[in-house]
Amino acid sequence: MIGQRLYKIEKLRSEIAIGQLFDRGNPAALSVMAYPLRALWRVNPSRRSADCPQFLVSIPKKKVRHAVDRVKMRRRVREAYRLNRSLFPRDIPVDIAFIYVAKELSDYAAINRAVVRILSRINRELSNTHSLHDAAPPSPHTPD
Repeated sequence: MIGQRLYKIEKLRSEIAIGQLFDRGNPAALSVMAYPLRALWRVNPSRRSADCPQFLVSIPKKKVRHAVDRVKMRRRVREAYRLNRSLFPRDIPVDIAFIYVAKELSDYAAINRAVVRILSRINRELSNTHSLHDAAPPSPHTPD
């Protein structure tokens, strides 16, 4: 996928994957907070359709009452993700849910900063876990 647009394959639509992401008993789902957003994420190796990160945006009606404002915040989060997804590895199947937690509307700059912080933290954790798996201890049966 080359280009700046958001492709349909990048949107998290699977009910099973969304359920696993929001399952409280699932230890694989991790959380990152960067006000005014919170992100739940997990590596989904069982995904067959795409090997790229997939995301969804949730703006709760309890926090933002008017539909016009929810749509505005959803567009801001999607735009921030679209412009900053290059901070993130494209070959790892990660599911991300961005959840808006503020009660008031935020400007685009605040949303953008939060998305950048979230993506960089997830990237840092992914690189730490992949470096641990790549650096396996030496085998005890090595010839001298």
